[in-house]
Amino acid sequence: MTEAGNSASVVASSAATSIEAVEAAIQRRRRSRARRDRVAALIYPVGMIAVLIVLWQAAAALFSIPSYLLPAPSAIAQAIAVNAVLLIKQSLTTTIEILLGFALSVAVGVPLALGIFLWKPFARAVYPVLIASQAVPKVAVAPLFLVWFGFGLLPKVLIAFLIAFFPIVINTAMGLAMVEREKIYLAQSMGLSAFATFRKIQLPNALPSIFAGLKISITFAVVGAVVGEFVGGQGGLGYLLLIANGNMDTALLFAGIVGLTVLGVAFFAVIGLAERLVLPPHAVESTSFGRETM
Repeated sequence: MTEAGNSASVVASSAATSIEAVEAAIQRRRRSRARRDRVAALIYPVGMIAVLIVLWQAAAALFSIPSYLLPAPSAIAQAIAVNAVLLIKQSLTTTIEILLGFALSVAVGVPLALGIFLWKPFARAVYPVLIASQAVPKVAVAPLFLVWFGFGLLPKVLIAFLIAFFPIVINTAMGLAMVEREKIYLAQSMGLSAFATFRKIQLPNALPSIFAGLKISITFAVVGAVVGEFVGGQGGLGYLLLIANGNMDTALLFAGIVGLTVLGVAFFAVIGLAERLVLPPHAVESTSFGRETM
């Protein structure tokens, strides 16, 4: 019996060791896949952009495209280098407008989404108005803001807010509404209050959708700031684009577009970083494109 017990103990120990080895191998494989995903997320877009730039440069030289129609990437890079100080100065103005418009979108959009989710009469009254507000072209509203608020910072921030707040409202409301009813029933059966249920179950489950709305909103805020600068700006990258277009300086025009693109990508990346810090890895992966499922 003693020998049989020892044998069983050895077998159990070997099985436990094998399970631990398998789990360690799985963890190593997951870490390796995560590293590959991070490298691929950087290499693929950079490689694609490099290929497009090379083709663009070759096409400009091969077909002798006039620079006032389509400058070569080398000419755009030269314009960026020559006007670097100007571009940075105007980027700061646009950045302030984007951040203020985005912050106002979050401050208004999230409580509005909570009201839509929690109070059905409020949702029935407000939701059609929200839809109608998105059907109105913001370029048509921008001159009114200039009449009401002048040519300062406020009208640009409000235009950025009008364009950027809708994705936050919709994604937040949808994320809260998509929580499984079984989880709510389980929380109620455990005696959790409505606030505790919201804080521990509904809000965490809605965070991936909320962050998706924030990513969309920050890019829309860039568009809104540029629209405001187009209509009545006295500074910013949008105003610089108007000046470059009036002077037929197409290289500087593209340089301003590059600056706006960099701002949009940078803000999007900041929201993505915040998402990774707040959400667990599996939740972040579930909202990302191009992930392997096996």
